[in-house]
Amino acid sequence: MQANRMVRLALLVAGAAALHAVEGAMPNPLIVTLGPGAKLGLANVVTVAVVMRYGLRDALVVAVLRALLGSLLGGTFLTLGFFLSLSGAVVSAAGMGLAYLIFGSRLSAVGLSLLGALLHNLAQLTVASLLARHFGLFVHLPYLMLMAIPTGYFVGVIGALLGRYLAQSNMRKGGPREV
Repeated sequence: MQANRMVRLALLVAGAAALHAVEGAMPNPLIVTLGPGAKLGLANVVTVAVVMRYGLRDALVVAVLRALLGSLLGGTFLTLGFFLSLSGAVVSAAGMGLAYLIFGSRLSAVGLSLLGALLHNLAQLTVASLLARHFGLFVHLPYLMLMAIPTGYFVGVIGALLGRYLAQSNMRKGGPREV
């Protein structure tokens, strides 16, 4: 792995983990606003930007390491929350990455984020149902899919802005800008 790529990924993972930790520390009134089980998915802002700028492989690296680091920072490593976070992050990043490989620039950051939010919810419900051995949890699917629309839109808009910033910064795919 090139040094430029390692540094870029480390910075992106740190940013995603920080957003993960900030969201985990948000007060309960946000849960009342969005409803039980719904979160903004702030860390996915980074994943959306990484999918569009650097591709599927880097997005998977960021998603996995963000879930690991975020759980270590939040004290949830190897708990149910960790496995739900990891499954949602990996399935979401993989789905967004594959969709972007297929559709490319015809798929906007908002469209990509909406897909990621839907896949994230589906993965988490599947893992929770498998662990609980009770598929009645899927009764929450319509509500979670509905909540994925505003949260996915918000994350997509911010992800597009981050992607534009990354395109203009020293974190370009090829490394630092030549002066």
